[in-house]
Amino acid sequence: MNLSELAQQVGAVIEGDGTPEITGCAGIKVASPDQVTFLANSKYLSHLAETKAAGVFIRESDPCPEGLTRLICDDPYFAFRNAIVALHGFRQHPEVMEDRGDGISSLAAIHPDAQVGEGTRVHPHVTIEAGARIGKGCHLYPGVSIGPNATIGDDCILYSNVVVYDHCRLGDRVTIHACTAIGNDGFGYATHAGAHHKIPQIGIAVIEDDVELGANCAIERATMGETVVGAGTKFADLISIGHGTTIGKHCLMVSLVGIAGSVEVGNYVALGGQTGVAGHLRIGDGVQALAKTGIASDIPDGAIVGGAPAVDADAAKRNALAAMNLAGLVRRVRKLERQLERSAQREE
Repeated sequence: MNLSELAQQVGAVIEGDGTPEITGCAGIKVASPDQVTFLANSKYLSHLAETKAAGVFIRESDPCPEGLTRLICDDPYFAFRNAIVALHGFRQHPEVMEDRGDGISSLAAIHPDAQVGEGTRVHPHVTIEAGARIGKGCHLYPGVSIGPNATIGDDCILYSNVVVYDHCRLGDRVTIHACTAIGNDGFGYATHAGAHHKIPQIGIAVIEDDVELGANCAIERATMGETVVGAGTKFADLISIGHGTTIGKHCLMVSLVGIAGSVEVGNYVALGGQTGVAGHLRIGDGVQALAKTGIASDIPDGAIVGGAPAVDADAAKRNALAAMNLAGLVRRVRKLERQLERSAQREE
């Protein structure tokens, strides 16, 4: 489509030449004359003078060099996302190998007591155990394992080697990337007479609607009750959620976040990479944590924190800056101590 058509499709107001044919989307530094780009962060303003893009999604208040077509919108990043959808679409799923005629591979192992909804595609070497229920329009990649009496909603995508343990539940439109486990046993042991005795984990894990989980995540089942990941929440890769923890709606978790058991995480919480959360805490709605934050106490609604243990983000940044030259600070203190010692000796 040409630039004017694309702008109209994503709800942007075009200022400039709308005739170029657009074939794709790219970053501001590498975009070519048949691509569009975006400006969402003012630190990249200087690159506008050099970009070869046919047009840039930009806020009306942001300056732009003369001759570069502006695609004015309130949220350039979201508009750019919509342009990617319009031009590139989402991943197309492969056809099922050894399809027996109904979208299910003859190489899949499906128990006679399991239910598979209409339009669901099941690839080779998928295992669906007794009592499991799979909704409509799902896509199960090779190696997926669905445990006994587990429930998968409609339009879910489970990539290769995802495991959903027994009795766990997934809502609708859930996407789970490769090698993630839902409902593995929680880390529960009773230490007696010097030995660690396993506590049977008799709860389940629940993943609500519109959740996307990255690769190699682990959502532990509760010891009793439910571990819950709330609707609309998105995980990156390599994230561990402890047993009995509740994650609210529309949260964002960056890679290597680890949350211990029995934590209550509010709605719209964003935890930066490598953030760790101790057990039995409450993290309020709208909390943001910088990367490598160590949360060891409750965090109130709306707080922005960083550091280990977590403090206000501004204080955490000052602490980090102060710690960048600890060796130099130690040398200065020792020098001052020697000077004080010499002064004291002279006075004696």
